[in-house]
Amino acid sequence: MVNPQTQGSPGSYIIRDIQQMVWVLNEYNSLIAVPCTRDDKPVSILTMPCTDTELNDGGEGSLIYMGVKGMDLCLYCGEVENYPTLQLEEENIMDLYKEKTAQKPFLFLHCTEGSTSTFQSVAYPGWFIADSSEGHQPVTLTQERGKTYTTNFYFDPEK
Repeated sequence: MVNPQTQGSPGSYIIRDIQQMVWVLNEYNSLIAVPCTRDDKPVSILTMPCTDTELNDGGEGSLIYMGVKGMDLCLYCGEVENYPTLQLEEENIMDLYKEKTAQKPFLFLHCTEGSTSTFQSVAYPGWFIADSSEGHQPVTLTQERGKTYTTNFYFDPEK
């Protein structure tokens, strides 16, 4: 598996869960998880490491920014009605990468668990990127790993 922390240029990945749901962009520029079919083209997710040495303590996992390939949209963790939510914000991933100070709302701790990966919000520790077992639902954040939502994903380099 490729380690995004060692990249010098954006890595490009397709993300799918154990039920073969992939992430696609809907007409509202939101990420949703859908069953993988020939009709749906999954989005390619770009990753770049965080260069803030104050935050990179050499612990478990890699601190990464995640964006949508071909668009100036990056995954962002913010609050809606006092509840952490996953959003797409207009931002260039290379601009985040060049920042000397970590932009925590855009930052995720990427960890591997066997052959799968998890993505924990740095701004909201304990909250993980997740998708529902029901198709055509938003990609979201959850604290409840292994229950209603899937938090482990295959992180496949784009071919």
